[in-house]
Amino acid sequence: MHRFANPGRFLRIAAVIQPVATGVLAVSLAAGLYLALFASPADYQQGDSARIMYVHVPAAWMALFVYTGMAVASAVALIWRHPLAEVVAKASAPIGACFTFVALVTGSLWGKPMWGTYWVWDARLTSVLVLFFLYLGYIALAGAFDDEQRGLRAASILALVGFVNVPIIKFSVEWWNTLHQPASVLRVGGPTIHPSMLWPLLLMALAFKAYYVVVLLMRVRAELAGRRLRALRMAGAGA
Repeated sequence: MHRFANPGRFLRIAAVIQPVATGVLAVSLAAGLYLALFASPADYQQGDSARIMYVHVPAAWMALFVYTGMAVASAVALIWRHPLAEVVAKASAPIGACFTFVALVTGSLWGKPMWGTYWVWDARLTSVLVLFFLYLGYIALAGAFDDEQRGLRAASILALVGFVNVPIIKFSVEWWNTLHQPASVLRVGGPTIHPSMLWPLLLMALAFKAYYVVVLLMRVRAELAGRRLRALRMAGAGA
């Protein structure tokens, strides 16, 4: 794992991955949008409003995925002092916050015709809102100290403590009686959704995942460049 701690080696690997991820993003997004908007049928109960799920569900998945990655990276940074782990966690936080915001907004738009209201304080919606605040808290803590390392350590601790919310979000519809429907794709018995809707959903999920990889690599490269520039400035000032 420490062989990837060298920024130069990481940047060489990123230079290979980024164009591939960009290609996957373009193809999967185009195919997913076409199938979601034109080829897939309207739901027999929800009508065309069900098409919101092609954005809402992948965004919700990514909100959990990104935070899980942040928690793992934070643990690696705190335990093994891996220099790139905290960079990855810091770069992931704004992306994850955006995914969570999209999930909340699209979920509210979906809830209005289905539930008659944009928001209810049930377990799933409330725990996702808490996740959004955890993302914002991480971002705020990371930049709250003059010493960047202190800020990142404090943010890493918050990421690890806040990870307890991830299984709560996942299993909230099973542990409590909520308005939110139970899982229909990632479940033990297999998906219950029809293939004509499942495939565009999976393609959109792949597009969201590729988007995360592309933007994450861009943000990590920018962060490493910024750190190098600050180091050069400090060296110049010291001279």
